[in-house]
Amino acid sequence: MTRQVWLTLATALTTLASSAAAQDTRPGIAVLPFENGGSYGQDKENFEALQKGIPAMLLSELSKNPAARLVDRSQTQEILKEQDLGKDGRVDANTAAKVGKIVGARYVIMGSFIDFYGKFRVDARIVNVETSEIMKVVTNDPSLQKREDLFKIIQSVSDKIMADTKLPPLPTDVAKAAKSRVVPTEALTYYSRALLYQDRGDNAKAAEYYKRAISVFPDYAEAQEGLKKVSPA
Repeated sequence: MTRQVWLTLATALTTLASSAAAQDTRPGIAVLPFENGGSYGQDKENFEALQKGIPAMLLSELSKNPAARLVDRSQTQEILKEQDLGKDGRVDANTAAKVGKIVGARYVIMGSFIDFYGKFRVDARIVNVETSEIMKVVTNDPSLQKREDLFKIIQSVSDKIMADTKLPPLPTDVAKAAKSRVVPTEALTYYSRALLYQDRGDNAKAAEYYKRAISVFPDYAEAQEGLKKVSPA
């Protein structure tokens, strides 16, 4: 894609995003791929997959809050790809803010993770799109540091993001249902692998891993929805 075509596309996307934001006054939140901060103890491709999977999981948890407008992962993926941003797996606050402006978000979440032979940590940086500044860095609770607690780790980080972006607490019934849900780490790993293959354009392999995730956790709604997207009509 030539620079002129990209500029035209970016302008169009910005116009559409601004129009959508004008109609929806809720604060927009976009989540970018997370960096692997140096992980050990698993297959390399599992870590590459988590760069996609962790943002998708965070979006899913954040979407439970009706006070936020979540930017679809496919939008940010397309912008990063077309503008060749974060090609080395790293995105700085200025780049995050640039993406946020295009998609009409108020906040952009970027971050990193590290898995040191089963000891897991997620750090999320909240970028204010207007100022391009990192306004807060949040991490999972000290009591949640094991790989098998990955889902609870994601929930912990999501709760802190909601608080630091001034979102109201989840409705009581929603919060209760969210806390009672537990997705096995094995299912999350398969789900992340599915996203990795989906982004590579390998729908057959993506479908295989979505099915594996569902076989481990039959009520995995996100994997079921993903499977629909990559399955032939």
